[in-house]
Amino acid sequence: MGAAIAAGDPGLAAADRLCRACVDLLGVDGAAVSIVADGVMRGTFGASNELSRRLDEYQFTFGEGPCLDSVRTARPVLVGDLQDPEETRWPAYADAVLGAGVRAVYALPVPFADAHIGALDLYRIAPCMLGGEALAGGVLAAELVAGPLVDLMTAQTATDGSRGDEFEEAQALLGPLNRLEIHQATGMVMAQLDVGPEEALVRLRAHAFAYGLTAAETARRIVARQLSLAEDPPGPGAAPGGSS
Repeated sequence: MGAAIAAGDPGLAAADRLCRACVDLLGVDGAAVSIVADGVMRGTFGASNELSRRLDEYQFTFGEGPCLDSVRTARPVLVGDLQDPEETRWPAYADAVLGAGVRAVYALPVPFADAHIGALDLYRIAPCMLGGEALAGGVLAAELVAGPLVDLMTAQTATDGSRGDEFEEAQALLGPLNRLEIHQATGMVMAQLDVGPEEALVRLRAHAFAYGLTAAETARRIVARQLSLAEDPPGPGAAPGGSS
């Protein structure tokens, strides 16, 4: 896996390569890296394929999922079967992932400095617990993925000559991953509905949930003026009726 990090361009491309290496070496069907700050999923740093990226984005859309729990507890979160009736931690996320044909998900925290800033998410189509050897490999991969973040930090300090707390620098460099379209769309929803930013984001997520979209897809339609949430009924639990 170290070769996947060392080969080619650093940064985001290296994270994608590491995710693909996880698929090849760990016996999983997909992998993605979630970036988490202040208990909120902020971005997808890398993914083995588009399905894995979409599954990862569901955690932002619904505000719940294994990566958030993994970072919060600083421990792996391993679910061998999302259809297990005793597995009730993330109902909206689980429904979306199962709807995509994936039964098992494993989240491993990504350590950086004195904190955990994200999680490596692994997916399997068939229900199965992650074996000991694959788990050890996943933990190693989660440690390695911090490398591309260091590359981004180095590029930043080389550009502006500034140096500060490593964790704060890493967070600042995640700005491009913070879904600029979602922020832009949230502002547009604020204007459409005359609400504050928190309510606007709730309404955006509610629309995404009702239509089986990710928050990013919904935001893209709003920014492109293909969708107006002004036509949605009020309240996050209501079924949206906006055009798409």
